[in-house]
Amino acid sequence: MSRSSRKPLLISAGVALAAVTLGLVSWQATAPEDKPRRDTAGTAAPRTDPAAELKALARREAGDKLAVGRADAPVVLIEYSDFKCGYCAKFARDTEPELVKRYVEDGTLRIEWRNFPIFGAESEAAAKAAWAAGQQDRFAAFHAAAYAEGAKAKGFGEDRLVELAREAGVPDLDRFKADLGGERASAALRRDQEEGYRIGVQSTPSFLVNGQPIAGAQPLAAFEAAVAKAKAAAEQ
Repeated sequence: MSRSSRKPLLISAGVALAAVTLGLVSWQATAPEDKPRRDTAGTAAPRTDPAAELKALARREAGDKLAVGRADAPVVLIEYSDFKCGYCAKFARDTEPELVKRYVEDGTLRIEWRNFPIFGAESEAAAKAAWAAGQQDRFAAFHAAAYAEGAKAKGFGEDRLVELAREAGVPDLDRFKADLGGERASAALRRDQEEGYRIGVQSTPSFLVNGQPIAGAQPLAAFEAAVAKAKAAAEQ
């Protein structure tokens, strides 16, 4: 599992009542259980459910270019990843295709990607490039090309990103380059990063399955169990 040297952002008001941080195995709520939190007037404030707050991070936007699966799928897997992360690549090659085949195609699962670059300028450039490819409906193909065996070793300089876009079948490379360097790509990246740091993500890959965390490129069986559990809970 790859780790970032960047410190997490302060938890926002929405999740301050039960701060959530990513450890080696799981996110854990740190709010005390023995006493209710009180507001400035001394009135007991209602507790929040950290799992429910994490579950609510699923965007379920029908037009999300960095997602696969039905917007109303009962289970949403949110993935925080970096294109320079070897374990992210392992998940992308070995596990994600099986999840798509088994659960996305039958309508059970939706996978939402969050760009979470932690290895510097090339990581951020690759994240923006993936977003730019997505604007022409080629995110999945770009994702596959950038995570292919040996791709990371070639780096993610500007020429290489254009090469990957061409390999992914992006039809308008001039538009791709303009989108890559545009403010919308930067804004989309900031949105994903701020979300991840706000909830305490510090390493890649990190996942939420209907709000339940999975840290690292766990075996396929771990994701199968998480999806089955989340689906059963959603059907209750």
